[in-house]
Amino acid sequence: MIAKRKRNITLSIRLTPKEKNMIIGKAKEAGLSVNEFIITCSQRLQIDCTDYTPVITELKRIGNNLNQIARRLNSGGHLPLDFTEVVEGQRKIYDLILENMR
Repeated sequence: MIAKRKRNITLSIRLTPKEKNMIIGKAKEAGLSVNEFIITCSQRLQIDCTDYTPVITELKRIGNNLNQIARRLNSGGHLPLDFTEVVEGQRKIYDLILENMR
């Protein structure tokens, strides 16, 4: 239970009737006042604020390079290395980042 303290600051939010009823219902289920419920939820919630933009930009550049390599190979060009592993690794990295962003 939240310790008693002087609460003299108001926070106002806008909700739809459905959202308001959901919060009130969940607070009742938890045996808490709406105030206590919202404060408790906000203290437990952790939000990942990692900015993946630079990583995704770099992955797109790598993907572009891989496409250029594939075009060269498909037009009869030769490369001394097997890039299948590189393509698979890049796809795994991209998938992991997208999964973590959800």
